[in-house]
Amino acid sequence: MFIVLLTYTQPLAAVDALVPAHREFLHRMYEAGTFLLSGRKEPRDGGVILARARSAQELQSALAQDPFHVHGVAHYQLIEFHPSIAAPALQSLVAA
Repeated sequence: MFIVLLTYTQPLAAVDALVPAHREFLHRMYEAGTFLLSGRKEPRDGGVILARARSAQELQSALAQDPFHVHGVAHYQLIEFHPSIAAPALQSLVAA
């Protein structure tokens, strides 16, 4: 499991121009089962994604398709972790 922290590297006007394409990318990743949760940070200087992937390299390959990455408006930090405890509604995310 991974937490992906996005930090914008360009002004919000450049980010906003890519939001529709970025959302299409997000929807594709949700359909593929890669992304589990996402949203923007507050203050609005980036976003956070909870993702499932076999490896950091696999996730990096997927993120390389994000229009935010393609157009260089965001930097990505990957944090790998292994969930061991969860609320009942999220129990399926805990590694057996």
